[in-house]
Amino acid sequence: MTAAEPRTGSGPERHREPLDVHLILTRETAGGSEVLLSRRAGPVYAAGLWHLPSGHLDGPHEDVVTALVREAREETGVVIDPADVRAAVTVHHRGPGGRSRTGFFFEVRRWRGEPRIAEPAVCDAMRWARLDGLPAGMVAYCRAGLDAYAAGARLAVHFQQPEDGIGYDPAADRLRVVPGVDAGAAQRDPR
Repeated sequence: MTAAEPRTGSGPERHREPLDVHLILTRETAGGSEVLLSRRAGPVYAAGLWHLPSGHLDGPHEDVVTALVREAREETGVVIDPADVRAAVTVHHRGPGGRSRTGFFFEVRRWRGEPRIAEPAVCDAMRWARLDGLPAGMVAYCRAGLDAYAAGARLAVHFQQPEDGIGYDPAADRLRVVPGVDAGAAQRDPR
């Protein structure tokens, strides 16, 4: 069955959740690693909260790496070579309203250009922050992805409850890191 075909039968409804990409643009300083954050503004989801530069896939023709490179240029003005994109963590998220989505968080340590506010209608500030010094007022989903990334996780689940806000609240931390297999597990001799 394709998305255009009508649903028939009595089986369970299939998921059709959005896929989004998140840029963990990382720089080294004398004080340690820092990541670039942007503050959302205007008539957008989570206005006033800090978030990573991010966005949705433009359609079925676009893969997640291409989407990340495009979103980075659109939102921050930086140019990223796809070869410099590294998979960081995938987060299966459900917001307080009950809608699910899957976010792919990517680390990038090399790029061309200086990060700047390239979309002032949806971003009113940018700043660099250490992972151990993230600002208050962050989108909970984004904070969950950064916390999972800092822990070295490859997969995390972040299912919020209806009473949770969209901003990060340490008292309502819903992050669950999913343990991964050891490196090289597929090459082990089963004997």
